[in-house]
Amino acid sequence: MPTMRVLLRLSLSLIVLVTSGLHAQVFEGQQLVRASLVSSTKAVVPGQPFDVGLLLEMAPGWHSYWEYSGDAGLPTKIAWSLPEGFRAGPIQWPAPHRMIEPGDIWTYGYGDKVLLITTITPPAGLDPGAMIPLQARASWLVCKDMCIPGSGEIRLDLPVSSISTPENTELFAGFRSQIPSTAKPPFNLDWKRTGPEWKVSISGLPPGEKAEIYPLPEPDQEIGHPAEIGAGEFRMETNGPFRGVLAVGENGTRKAWMISSPTAASQPRTGLWLALFYGFLGGLILNLMPCVLPVISLKVFGFIRQAGEKPAKIFAHGLAFAGGIFAWFLGLAVVVVALKSGGTEVTWAFQFQNPWFNVVIGSVVFAFALNLFGVFEVILPGRASTALESASSSSGLGGSFFQGVFATLLATPCTAPFLGTALGFAFSQSAGVILAMFASVAFGMAFPYLLLTARPGWMKFFPRPGAWMERLKQFMGFPLMATLVWILGIIGGQRGTDGIFWFLCFLLCLALACWIYGGFCGPLSKTRTRAIAIFLSIMIAGCGGWYFLGQKFVYAGTEEAGDIAWVPFSKPELSALQAAGKSVFVDFTADWCITCKFNEKTAIDTPAVRQLLAEKHVVPMKADWTNANPEITAALKSFGRVGVPFYVIYPAGNPSSPIVLPELLTETILTDALKKLP
Repeated sequence: MPTMRVLLRLSLSLIVLVTSGLHAQVFEGQQLVRASLVSSTKAVVPGQPFDVGLLLEMAPGWHSYWEYSGDAGLPTKIAWSLPEGFRAGPIQWPAPHRMIEPGDIWTYGYGDKVLLITTITPPAGLDPGAMIPLQARASWLVCKDMCIPGSGEIRLDLPVSSISTPENTELFAGFRSQIPSTAKPPFNLDWKRTGPEWKVSISGLPPGEKAEIYPLPEPDQEIGHPAEIGAGEFRMETNGPFRGVLAVGENGTRKAWMISSPTAASQPRTGLWLALFYGFLGGLILNLMPCVLPVISLKVFGFIRQAGEKPAKIFAHGLAFAGGIFAWFLGLAVVVVALKSGGTEVTWAFQFQNPWFNVVIGSVVFAFALNLFGVFEVILPGRASTALESASSSSGLGGSFFQGVFATLLATPCTAPFLGTALGFAFSQSAGVILAMFASVAFGMAFPYLLLTARPGWMKFFPRPGAWMERLKQFMGFPLMATLVWILGIIGGQRGTDGIFWFLCFLLCLALACWIYGGFCGPLSKTRTRAIAIFLSIMIAGCGGWYFLGQKFVYAGTEEAGDIAWVPFSKPELSALQAAGKSVFVDFTADWCITCKFNEKTAIDTPAVRQLLAEKHVVPMKADWTNANPEITAALKSFGRVGVPFYVIYPAGNPSSPIVLPELLTETILTDALKKLP
């Protein structure tokens, strides 16, 4: 009897150990996915990194997805729960395979099985013989004719040892060989840009080997399918740079490399030179602002007095003063480069694909346009101005240099709109372009000083200060407004008219905040008045940003425009429509569902279906399961379903007998069902 108890306990322990190390996803009696954690070593060696892989073994015909799933699908995610001191690296994704579904829907993923490898780094201080629990929550999506999400808590226990013994060597070696290398491919890639398209020709491929390209776009980047237009020639449509994976070979010989199109620095330089010219022009225009133009003649006369009217010395003072201007602008450029160094580099014009970048830069442009119109002023504190003036009062070339630095800084009230806008755009450029752009602005601002110190007699041709300068300053606000209109056009293409509307609502709040700041934060305002005005300005702009951008704009334009007026799914709304005697067609769908997208294009949003929905007064209701929604999950479970697509019609007068339609929907099936409705 005691022996039986011991055997029973051992059996139960074995069952717990096995079930804690894997997770099975079962649907209608069929095991779709078997998920487990496997290690590259039999034991953990303190301080020595090792690999752990999430092994997904899928039923025949089912597949999961790569880190970029394509037109539909959802990538696998792993959330690690590790003991204190352990660190988990990112998922190392093997090169995927392309799957083309009906309706020209391209997805990228894995069939049969895939090992997603993560490097685990243990701490140095571990007790020998201790058991280390490695636990992860994995979530995935598997699709065939329908898509079913899966998830599970998976655990792997490993002992601590001083010796590392390899485990699952063949499995890890096979999938490690398919992880894209960051080294340069052993082939020649010739990139060409034509309008919105990139074309790449790959030469030097082994005879008989086929190449495939898989895109890895940035989060909001729109990209077309990499179409093969010839042997080793591909065409990709995108308005930004292309980044992806090149895979060559099949099965055991398959190798992959990370590839990307040339950066802005290696592309044709016509656009860059034009931008630098505009930077020079912008710096030149800065001299016409009210707080800059009157200083030019005074500075040049000061140089003449210091140099005793000797031309060489006058020009030397002009060079020193210009050097101070360059020092200030290049200092700003260095700050921008330093701030950017911790983030991801992007290339020329790519940033405009991100609607949030357009919101930020549009807000900056709008605020500084209001500044030029006189709604508010950027004022350097009086004490700072006095201190800077006294610091630059020394004579000699050194004094002229610091006068250039501080004169540029003291011109902040007029130059801030231009510098603020330039800084916003600069954050999207490479380090070389940033330095070149700020140098061109500095050259434009320093040019009059260089010109007049070289030819002092030309000061008689220089425009005299007057009321026209204030008019010019106000006029310069209109080009900024034109820039804002252009940015609004981009946002409209990304988020639709709703996106433009909510962004304009935020700009209205921003304008009110700027007006309060400008009206009650002047140099003669009392401290209490200034504090209240600043508080109100921050509250109005902050609340407007939270509501109009955080709550409204974030959802604007995210659904595809169609001709069917869908009603968002909710149980109370469905009950209300049924009580009102309405027939309701419910489409359970998700953006990552391939079959859903195909059915929407071919069977649902068609002229015949739209006509019948109108004739029968059927209310179309969309249950969007793209993000987790407990109410939609419960509705699916009430029909015994765990995935999408799923279609059901609630007939008017008999809502308790819903009509369930097949997952693979056709226009004929749907129209026949709608024709039977009262």
